[in-house]
Amino acid sequence: MKIAEQVTFGGSGLDRAAELRSDIPALAAAMQEPATRCIVLWRGKPLIAGETMFDLLRLPMDHPVLAEAREAPMLLGREAGAAVFAHDISGWEPEVLDEALGNSFSDTSEQVHPALDAGQRFRELRTMLTRLNARDAELATTAKAMLNWHGSHGFCARCGAASVIHQAGWQRICPECGAHHFPRTDPVVIMLITHGNRCLLGRSHGWPEGMFSCLAGFVEPGEPIEAAVRREVYEEAAVRVGAVRYLASQPWAFPSSLMFGCHGEAVSEEIRVDPVELDDARWVTREELADVFAGLRTDMLPARPGAIAHFLLRNWLADRLD
Repeated sequence: MKIAEQVTFGGSGLDRAAELRSDIPALAAAMQEPATRCIVLWRGKPLIAGETMFDLLRLPMDHPVLAEAREAPMLLGREAGAAVFAHDISGWEPEVLDEALGNSFSDTSEQVHPALDAGQRFRELRTMLTRLNARDAELATTAKAMLNWHGSHGFCARCGAASVIHQAGWQRICPECGAHHFPRTDPVVIMLITHGNRCLLGRSHGWPEGMFSCLAGFVEPGEPIEAAVRREVYEEAAVRVGAVRYLASQPWAFPSSLMFGCHGEAVSEEIRVDPVELDDARWVTREELADVFAGLRTDMLPARPGAIAHFLLRNWLADRLD
């Protein structure tokens, strides 16, 4: 797909400086450089500024807010020759916090640390999907995905001992058995399934009322992407799929997926919804989908802007899947 990398989190050409990760003297020197900067996350929320469009903030390494960090910073890469790190200050406790909203699409709350300047605050990344530039989006999603992984992989999967951070955050090593552990990314297929002038949309349990999107599911061990598309569509909606082609991908750090966007051509029409997997599924014509995106339907909501499903559906409507 010619415009594949225009999807949110599609990449910005960041120099990830992988050669520095194992160079301890170079890392130590980089952290002392005046031009070096750090992005900061609190419980998965990046530190930002701005109102209509948001800027991911890059703080100097001696900023007082970093005193809240409990682990060494993680190297994200280089910008204009200067290193960029990520720090997590999740141990900080705001005076007012609604725990029920945390880590959800509906979390519009913002947190302001007393050491920050006016306008600087922590905000849920999913509320800013289309309001960050490509570089800020890549840095934020990389940091969030990596910190998610560290947060859930503090112990060795081989022997159960506590592991330690290594390679500037890009590995964990077990001091007991010597096992090396690497960041986890879960492959997920998300598919635009069409049959002539119609596409197959479904809705998951717990989604906002009326929201429909592309079907999706995890790729199983030993399974090609194309086979995963066919299996998931049949399991969820009992629709058979023939030809499948890859279109675009999207890192999705909620918590740790890589979405493979595909186009599949259905060879059957009857839908039988698996009630465990889906709340509903239906065929939708181009004309109906255009009305949904235009806000002219009261019974359906489109996939969220910034999600790869929204990207695939909009480009199908515009006949730009080449």
